[in-house]
Amino acid sequence: MAENLDKNLAETGSERSDQRSELHSPSLVAIFLRAGRAAFPDHELQQHEKIARRLASLKGLEYGGIYSAPEPLIPAYVMPTETLDREMAAALGIRSEDDFFGGVVPSNFAATKAITHPLVSTNAIAPEGWCTLFPQLVGDSVLAGFTTFSRKDALRAGAVLLKQGGLRLKPVKARGGVGQAVIRDQAELERKLVSLDEDIPAGLVLEENLKEVTTYSVGQVRVAGLVASYYGTQRSVRNNAGEVVYGGSDLIVIRGDLTALQRRENPEAAQRAIAQARVFDDAASDCFEGFLASRRNYDVAQGLDARGTWRSGVLEQSWRVGGATSAEVLALEAFQADSSLDVLRASSVEKYGEETQVPEGAITFYRGSDEYGGSIVKYAMVET
Repeated sequence: MAENLDKNLAETGSERSDQRSELHSPSLVAIFLRAGRAAFPDHELQQHEKIARRLASLKGLEYGGIYSAPEPLIPAYVMPTETLDREMAAALGIRSEDDFFGGVVPSNFAATKAITHPLVSTNAIAPEGWCTLFPQLVGDSVLAGFTTFSRKDALRAGAVLLKQGGLRLKPVKARGGVGQAVIRDQAELERKLVSLDEDIPAGLVLEENLKEVTTYSVGQVRVAGLVASYYGTQRSVRNNAGEVVYGGSDLIVIRGDLTALQRRENPEAAQRAIAQARVFDDAASDCFEGFLASRRNYDVAQGLDARGTWRSGVLEQSWRVGGATSAEVLALEAFQADSSLDVLRASSVEKYGEETQVPEGAITFYRGSDEYGGSIVKYAMVET
């Protein structure tokens, strides 16, 4: 794991701190760990590092390593591991989408699943800066549901949704499907809330649960003057703890933005997912002052509700490096290498358990053990 950026900062910080406002030509790529290294399993850190090295190559920059202190002191193109708030973005010298790979929002809750749904009532508890307009703007581009920040409000929201069938309960900060639970009655909800007691103040999402689900990924990335957008489907797998988690994505990637993606003749279900993702994306720009995102990714679930009616809606956003980023970066590399290339297939894969053979031509981003001590391999590939 590269640690040389910390050393460089210690040696040159006093000389370069005054340059931050004057020199705005990044000289390296760094991973910025806002939560600190301890918050990330080793397999995530190593995957992030390999992604950052490839981003550096795309931009023609030197890779500078991992940094986790409050303020970088040298000009850098930064790949944060989390969506940043405006204060942290300003400290990092981020002024536009060209300065970093990720997203900037005004408040921490705006980076989570919390924004997807409305409050259960006008007097429900909400964090400072809560945007009541956002749920109105996304409308039926999301599933039926509520966001709650207290046990009382969660029980009220559950009572409403359970009348329509089972619900899915999700801590707003959880990633990759970890911590989710399907709830079938009020007693089960009460028991589950006890186990999630520490997560309640940060926020819980309660939304209608779908069956026979296909989850689409819709996204856009902007790096080194290149813009690529995509749609595709996700795979679910069981990790080494037996939990159902994200297992990768198979994407159709085009050269261009989300508008260009929507103009293509895409399959009907994919076109619906793209349209809903664009509504969600536009709502973020309208509601969150100072919103920036050079990496935009939206999960859209399509399936049957409790009545057997087909439903489609955005589950959440990801304005940071994510599970599909390895595939995104390989796609950008292919577009940079061949200016005549306009569309390709890209896949990211995460497999757990016994040793997995990596296909010929694929790039391995991690092979080793996960936080549970089991085997895991992560790789990505493109087909032009």
